[in-house]
Amino acid sequence: MHVARRTDAVLFLVALVWGSSYLAAKTATVALPVPAVLFARYALSALACAALVAVRCRTRGRARWTRAEVRVGSLLGVTQAAVLVLETYGVAHTSAANAGLIISLTIVLTPLLTPLLDRAGGRRLPGTFFLAAGVCVVAVGLLTSSTGLHALRTGDALMLAAALVRAGHVVLVGRLTARRAVDPLHLTTVQTVVGSALFLPLAAVHLPDLVHSGVTTWAQLAYLALFCSVFAFLAQTWAVQRTSASRASLLLGTEPIWAVAMGIGLGGERLTPWAALGALLMVAGTYWGQNIERAHRTDPTPPTGTAGARTGGEDDAPVSAAATATATDT
Repeated sequence: MHVARRTDAVLFLVALVWGSSYLAAKTATVALPVPAVLFARYALSALACAALVAVRCRTRGRARWTRAEVRVGSLLGVTQAAVLVLETYGVAHTSAANAGLIISLTIVLTPLLTPLLDRAGGRRLPGTFFLAAGVCVVAVGLLTSSTGLHALRTGDALMLAAALVRAGHVVLVGRLTARRAVDPLHLTTVQTVVGSALFLPLAAVHLPDLVHSGVTTWAQLAYLALFCSVFAFLAQTWAVQRTSASRASLLLGTEPIWAVAMGIGLGGERLTPWAALGALLMVAGTYWGQNIERAHRTDPTPPTGTAGARTGGEDDAPVSAAATATATDT
């Protein structure tokens, strides 16, 4: 029981850290251009991962790096970088609360994209899932039109695109790591190195500003890299191995709630009544869709016309979108 409570606490802390990342990123982009923020976040993450690899080599002996880890990590590093570009530019042009809520669409977008990006996507989703997705669409409309009907704001549109790309990234993570012996720390290290290399040319002109940034800005960048990326991923990996998929998804799914709480409590943001209704619908819709997808995925009834389909209980099912996001996805 003590282990279960500790595992829940770790997952809850990961959700809190990820939820706070939107306000931290938004504040950092006020002081620095987005490319500089992204490069610093990736570079600090890469240094931290390299240090962890070195410590592990010293204590446990050198672990062999495989070609799969390098190939898969490189590809996922590119898709992950695309997610963070959209997220960071998006949060720079919208509220942290909106960003955290809209990105939670990943939970319902991932099962929709799975059949398109993964040939083993499985059976068709039930109609109720599309109703849940419709609730989320209505929620986005309320969140982005709190002052009346108008064209979608730039930041909100970028966060919508980020949710779509992030869902595709999550599907690729599952597909490319399935049945491959990949070390999570190695995979994350490769991704952070790739991201650092991608953003260095874009950030080069801003490096003097980055070097001369104040203590507060560097603290925000370190928080994004060390806590929202490296710590959150390693803690998540440790915790999901000690609990059920549904419980992990439930606790990690509180991320948008924390994003709203941080945005309002620390960022001084406010929700109009319509936006508050949109926030409630978004949380309800994503939880509803998540539950439907999980029940559908763990249903032992095989798809029509297939034999020998994999069956299993909830505990051996893969964790849903909220729990499979990789290190710097938020």
